[in-house]
Amino acid sequence: MEPLRVVLYQNDPGTAETLAVSLSQHFESVYLARSPNEVGPAIEHHRAKALVLDLEAVDWDELERLRQDFPSLCIVGTHRLADEELWTAAVNQGASDICEPRQDDVVRSVLQGLTQRAVA
Repeated sequence: MEPLRVVLYQNDPGTAETLAVSLSQHFESVYLARSPNEVGPAIEHHRAKALVLDLEAVDWDELERLRQDFPSLCIVGTHRLADEELWTAAVNQGASDICEPRQDDVVRSVLQGLTQRAVA
């Protein structure tokens, strides 16, 4: 089985570190992108299967571009004010899921997204 690697970009370094520790308990490797510009190259370089992306730090065009560049990638967006309206918009732009940047929620969303992609 191919190792599961995750790229993580969160604008807040504390949130990034907390999520990285939690994700590293479930995935072989978690790579922290330091800026939105590092996300795409990190996905490609590390052959990531999932991306956890701070939707407060990127625009919708970036999300759509990532979906086009990496069509099989599981993208989980995070947002402090995640609600149904924001979830619908994010999914329409190509995200697998969106949730608040809480450890359990993010891990659950990534695992579910990867499972759905594997079944499809």
